Amino acid sequence: MAKWTPKHEAPEPLEGPVVGTITGGTILWFVLFLVQVPFYGWFADRDLTWWVWTCLAGGGLGLIGVWYVRRRDAAIKRHRAAQSG
Repeated sequence: MAKWTPKHEAPEPLEGPVVGTITGGTILWFVLFLVQVPFYGWFADRDLTWWVWTCLAGGGLGLIGVWYVRRRDAAIKRHRAAQSG
């Protein structure tokens, strides 16, 4: 088990425009879905329809991610405001 014991402390998490990053990725998934829909027959002929549905699932999960990250950021701001004042 000593093999899995970390030798260094974990680095601090990176901070950045999380909501913007998640939103951009979500938009990209939906754009990929919309681009593939007109070619659905081509994908179906080759048993590759999972590509289309993967893009739709990525967009849907991205919407959940945007909702989660916005709520998380709001909770962090409320917590910091409560601590400082």
